[in-house]
Amino acid sequence: MIPWQQLTQADQLTDIARESHEQPVLIFKHSTTCSISAAAKSKLERQWADAGLSDAKIYYLDLLRFRPISGAIAETFGVRHESPQLLLIQAGECSYNASHMGIRLNEVKDLLSA
Repeated sequence: MIPWQQLTQADQLTDIARESHEQPVLIFKHSTTCSISAAAKSKLERQWADAGLSDAKIYYLDLLRFRPISGAIAETFGVRHESPQLLLIQAGECSYNASHMGIRLNEVKDLLSA
């Protein structure tokens, strides 16, 4: 089971950037009405236990309820908004950005192992 942290306020991005200097931080942006987003979330949930990312913190953004935060993420971390989207934040910067069915936890794991 993924230990989701809810991302509900734009000012949490400052905390995420700070946390990312101590541990990897993931942000998953999810549209609750999109079947592709649901499939991507399900894939993440199935792969989480085997991905070996227990030292990473993972945030969940419900795009329908908190859409403006996605714009703040794009501005803060220099990425284009997509949905679904998985970002890896390390040392205050986005080091992995994938969307739709291109989201792969094994790629995140490889980056963290390098």
